Amino acid sequence: MPLPFRIGLLRAINLAGHNKVGMADLCELATKLGLKDAKTLLNSGNIVFRSDASPGDLERKLERAAAKDLGIETDFFVRTPAEWKAMIAANPFPKEARADPSHLLAFVMKTEPAAKNVTAIQQANKGREIVRANGRCVYVFYPDGIGRSPLTNVMTEKTLGSRCTARNWNTVLKLAALSEADGK
Repeated sequence: MPLPFRIGLLRAINLAGHNKVGMADLCELATKLGLKDAKTLLNSGNIVFRSDASPGDLERKLERAAAKDLGIETDFFVRTPAEWKAMIAANPFPKEARADPSHLLAFVMKTEPAAKNVTAIQQANKGREIVRANGRCVYVFYPDGIGRSPLTNVMTEKTLGSRCTARNWNTVLKLAALSEADGK
């Protein structure tokens, strides 16, 4: 029986020359750690691999190895396919996900934000962005685009009190498909 898939996300790599990581290097790192069938998606730090280790153990293992072998200090966020499917199912913006998936972001969090922090970011938001949270995911729809929005990753982390990394809905769905590539 094959090992179960895991979905891994790196935070803040390959942005304007910062924390440069080649996807081949990321796959090589995963293989060196004993992770199986590693595949990357795009150049923004998305990796799917097989392992029966817990997501938390994998996050710590990958963070240490990335610092040692790749020379980058960054957070990893690892989820099981079941957690990923639950995140997709909990999306409070299904209409926007179909009509404008590139403007819907899933902020994958290290820890679940407190309800008061979610309220605080909703109140601090000065644009037309809509923010909702469910567990360790914060969903943000940017009707006017993401580039000039004041609701940034830095503001999100600071207000919610947890490290995070964001992926647009197209990428969220592609990672789900990649983690089910063999029909499991």
